[in-house]
Amino acid sequence: MSTPSLRCAVVTGAGSGIGRACAQALVADGWRVAFVGRRLEALQASIAACGEGGAHSIAVPTDVGDPASVAALFQTVQQQFGRLDLLFNNAGVSSMSALLEDLPFEQWQASVAANLTGTFLCTQQAFRMMKAQTPQGGRIVNNGSISAHAPRPNSIAYTSTKHAVTGITKTAALDGRKYNIAVGQIDIGNVASDMTLKMVAGVPQADGSVKPEPRMAMDSVVSTFLTMARLPLDANILNVTVMASAMPFVGRG
Repeated sequence: MSTPSLRCAVVTGAGSGIGRACAQALVADGWRVAFVGRRLEALQASIAACGEGGAHSIAVPTDVGDPASVAALFQTVQQQFGRLDLLFNNAGVSSMSALLEDLPFEQWQASVAANLTGTFLCTQQAFRMMKAQTPQGGRIVNNGSISAHAPRPNSIAYTSTKHAVTGITKTAALDGRKYNIAVGQIDIGNVASDMTLKMVAGVPQADGSVKPEPRMAMDSVVSTFLTMARLPLDANILNVTVMASAMPFVGRG
């Protein structure tokens, strides 16, 4: 990695939730951060909440599913930062809950574009930048989700894309070796955020019932992410799962 004063990161989906919390934690840790997402106002608000540390960060509105938009993002990062030490592929959408046979094709396409294509496009651009810079290399962390391992009912689009993200992680980890690029994946289960509010009231289970599920604090995700981000490039956490301890993932049911 570069010296602490020069560490530069890109965090997608940084306007809210996990992306916002992790990007702000990087700022507090001394990184220069590109906050990336669709809504400029949300990105600017995320940076403003960092206080003085946010002076070295930038907001870059981007559609991660669009090749031209992603290319423009990394051109901006090159111009503003001069290098890239860390990419957090966090942007994604949680598809509507629908029977497999009733899922609209448009919803399938939206999930693939945001969750899968976006991860690929950003990884590809990061490879190009990290390969060419001096010192060479960097780190990429992908947000996989518990759904990269096990599905929820009626989640064909989200689950398929998250399983595919694992394929990107493993392949990129292999292909990145020759460029000193380390690639890993964080799989998150039931972190307290706006996206998981419905779990408090109850969500469908594999047995057809609807039950509330426990959630964990965002701090647990952020500290796990920072552990990955701070590693020297000769070490890599290929995959880590951080989850609410009592959520229905381990076991039968």
